[in-house]
Amino acid sequence: MLTARHIQKQILQLTGELLETGLCDSLNFPVYQAHEGNVEEIGISNSDNSIFLKSIPYFEMFREATERKIYNVQMIDGALILMQYRFRKSALIAHRLSYLPSPDLDAFQNEPEVYLEDELYAEVVDRRIVCVPIRFDFDNNVTVCKPIEHPVSHLTLGQFKNCRIPITAALTPYQFMSFIVTNFYHTAFTKYNSHFLVCKEGFEPSIFDEEREMMHFRTPEYKH
Repeated sequence: MLTARHIQKQILQLTGELLETGLCDSLNFPVYQAHEGNVEEIGISNSDNSIFLKSIPYFEMFREATERKIYNVQMIDGALILMQYRFRKSALIAHRLSYLPSPDLDAFQNEPEVYLEDELYAEVVDRRIVCVPIRFDFDNNVTVCKPIEHPVSHLTLGQFKNCRIPITAALTPYQFMSFIVTNFYHTAFTKYNSHFLVCKEGFEPSIFDEEREMMHFRTPEYKH
């Protein structure tokens, strides 16, 4: 069974591996916090997430998050990674896993020859790139969740309010970072694949039966 401490350890190890491979430009180590009611949280020291609830342009939100260091990892292209988990009585009750790409790649695109010398930048200097924030949410609150309308575990693309693509289960830090690095930093993943953590633990399925009949994402069937 995955606990808050297991998740903290996994994030810590992944952060170190990103730093070693050169994919990480800046970081904040995961922090464990215990609250009343047997609630445990894994996040970062700056846990003020009100910025993400503001009705402001993505560029402003990203800039504020960067300046206030509200992230676990800042990638080499400026993208921010944020991983937050909440447990109650050792059971996962919520998570928010965000990938926030930089809306301003001028530094890379104005002088691409500087970065093309380093293959790690291969995916971030293309002028055709469109900035699309990605967020994986999990919330098993029965007053919030509703089949299809609000899946327990879901993927949101591009900050669209009602974009909730069902996922079979909550994601571990490993599953999340594997998805991000494989798809958005493929050159680095190919080169450093053996450096990254391999974790075969996962969370129990949480998808509603109605959602299995529509298009959805399936997490790997890892051991529990």
